[in-house]
Amino acid sequence: MNAPIRDLHSAPRSDWTRAEIAELFALPFPGLMFRAATIHRSHFDPTQVQISTLLSIKTGGCPEDCGYCSQSSKYDTGVKASKLMDVQSVLADARAARDAGASRFCMGAGWRNPKDKDLDAVCEMVEGVRALGMETCVTLGMLTAPQAVRLKQAGLDYYNHNLDTSPEYYRHIISTRTYQDRLDTLEHVRGAGIHVCCGGIVGMGESAEDRTGLIHALASLPVHPESVPINALVQIEGTPQGLATPLDPIDFVRTIAVARITMPRSMVRLSAGRETMSDETQALCFLAGANSIFYGPRLLTTPNPVADSDRALFGKLGLTPMPLSRET
Repeated sequence: MNAPIRDLHSAPRSDWTRAEIAELFALPFPGLMFRAATIHRSHFDPTQVQISTLLSIKTGGCPEDCGYCSQSSKYDTGVKASKLMDVQSVLADARAARDAGASRFCMGAGWRNPKDKDLDAVCEMVEGVRALGMETCVTLGMLTAPQAVRLKQAGLDYYNHNLDTSPEYYRHIISTRTYQDRLDTLEHVRGAGIHVCCGGIVGMGESAEDRTGLIHALASLPVHPESVPINALVQIEGTPQGLATPLDPIDFVRTIAVARITMPRSMVRLSAGRETMSDETQALCFLAGANSIFYGPRLLTTPNPVADSDRALFGKLGLTPMPLSRET
């Protein structure tokens, strides 16, 4: 467990084994944090954090049965289905997010997969957000290859499509689509030349082996996701995961650290669940290599720390927003 850190400037590896990743999770906490922080500093300024804002452009009514999701039509969560927002309302929200310091604007729709006619408005939103000088990201469910090409032509920078958990635990969370369905969408996105945003959720009753399996699935993709959101389950009454036992904060930090080590050049996003995290837990996540957050009061349908509390935390930790650097 005291093996030297591999060449920090070599190309990211896609040949990680589960055994290697399990060994990382098992490292004594000080050693794991040192290794993650060292790798983080070799690729990023550790005082800079990317600020993203997430807007639900079409909420609820999704036919999927994802066991954690308030937008599933299978569960009674109090979330009512809405129509797709109009383009100008979305751009007004994007402008406000930019003025509040966000450099990336993410738009999510509660669909299993978008209809081709729905993409007309989404593409117009993407074009408008880019015109504001922001990076663009959407999450719309499963995509066909031609749909991914349409989004690329509109100027989309990132497409979010999470693996959620390990391949083995996946069937305990979702039955309406397969793991391969998710991998197929990622292949279509990558094939169209769009950057990939892909991570998962922890705290859904999975084992430590499943957290190893999730990171292995992400880190063994042919090209690492450019953005890796690590979500702590937000318990939502009415969903099967509503009574799941929260993950120990140190185990959550370990997941962030192992993601940073195995995907050294990816943006690792401290994503859902920050509303219930202490400042101390979030500080450990930043030390472990998290360098992206969602900024604003809500993540689709769940709470998120308000902007003032994030600014105060950044002030205490000496962190600053990362400037926009579009790689397109």
